[in-house]
Amino acid sequence: MSRLFGSVRSRATLGATLVVAVALVAAGTALLLSLRANLTGEAGTRAERSAQAVASELAARTPLGKLSGLDAEDTPVQIVDEDGVLLAASEDLERISGTGTSEVTPAPTRSHEDGRDDRDGPDHRDDDRDDRDDDESLEPGEIAQGASYTNGTATVDGDTEDYRFAAVEVETPDRGRLTVHAGAPLAAEHSAVGTALTAMLIGFPLLLGVVAGVTWLVTGRALRPVEGIRREMAAITASEDLRRRVPEPATHDEVARLARTTNATLAALETSVERQRRFVADASHELRSPIASLRTQLEVAAAHPELLDLDGAVEDTVRLQNLAADLLLLARLDAGERPAGTRVDLAALAREEAAGRRRVTVEAEPVEVSGSRGQLGRVLANLLDNAERHARERITVTVRREGGEAVVGVADDGEGVAEADRERIFERFVRLDAARSRDDGGAGLGLAIARDVAVRHGGTLTAGAAPAGGALFELRLPLAGSDRGTARP
Repeated sequence: MSRLFGSVRSRATLGATLVVAVALVAAGTALLLSLRANLTGEAGTRAERSAQAVASELAARTPLGKLSGLDAEDTPVQIVDEDGVLLAASEDLERISGTGTSEVTPAPTRSHEDGRDDRDGPDHRDDDRDDRDDDESLEPGEIAQGASYTNGTATVDGDTEDYRFAAVEVETPDRGRLTVHAGAPLAAEHSAVGTALTAMLIGFPLLLGVVAGVTWLVTGRALRPVEGIRREMAAITASEDLRRRVPEPATHDEVARLARTTNATLAALETSVERQRRFVADASHELRSPIASLRTQLEVAAAHPELLDLDGAVEDTVRLQNLAADLLLLARLDAGERPAGTRVDLAALAREEAAGRRRVTVEAEPVEVSGSRGQLGRVLANLLDNAERHARERITVTVRREGGEAVVGVADDGEGVAEADRERIFERFVRLDAARSRDDGGAGLGLAIARDVAVRHGGTLTAGAAPAGGALFELRLPLAGSDRGTARP
């Protein structure tokens, strides 16, 4: 069960069904209440019309025994006086409730053949009217506006039903204030409400089933590409083949963007892994040469001490040490090491790195950047080492401020770098001069390290043509305190 409802498809279906169910229950309840109120109101209107008709006859001095409203089969009527005494009731009325009096048999006060009770007479009624309070608002023969409503039951000729009762007051000329209770059956209201409720009980589950089914199908179709992406990613993980790609649906929705992003991530991961493999292979190849040379010298020295080339052994050891340091720095940069956030004066750093080097001229103005002094010094040293290997007579280092950037230029008067190779020289273990020995040309890591450090400091390192015809390397870094003066991750 937990696995079933752990899927997005199941949760979406359940959520949609619950939302629709709540909406249907709320709408159904409101519909039933409105229907019941309307039908009850209609029944009350009918009851009021019946009570008004009887009250009109009473206002016209119609004797109780000749009231036409007492003969209606589906309209129970009661007439009571101010003391709550029942004066008249509908024929065949056997039981009643909800009208204020449960009496169905009139009080035995009639003594005249015309149906008027023994209290009828102008002198008697006038005295009663004079004895009432002066605040009575109804005049003799006047019917009160409006009615009061109650619900109850009545049994007429053996049939018991629910009724809506209306009570209307009338001021009669001969009997004083009387109240007429008339009822209208609520059978239509009960029938309509019951029919609507039955339809809802049958229709709502069917509608919820349709909603659940449609949501299940639509969600399944929408998530089908996601399942394809998951299966392909699982296959890529199992096979470790980063050349494979997940299928991209021919849509423009979130799933298609997810597939494209996943493929871009796989491509970047493939490039990174391939780069790391080449790096390991090249590093192994570069380390093999000085290690083998040093081992050979040591083995010869062990057999023939007089043949020991101490200078060569020291040189191979230094080369091995420098290469290990370069590889260690590259490993730290690849791991995302952040440079320190100290302020560095590039002019002072350039003069420091140029000190002791022949043919190097420094033209610098004070410019401060934020970063690692050691790493930035390594960049300048690598650029100067590269320039010294290719310069004929002169190397120029310039430091200047340009907008919100510090620009460091290292130019030589050598042969320069062909435009097609100006990006390739920043790749690791790349040497443009194949004939150059490793002793003279290094391992091909200097420029790669310099660019990586520049990027980590939020800057750039590019190669171009120098005014003197040689190569020009420009290092651009954000000034200290500028918006770009933060290291990139």
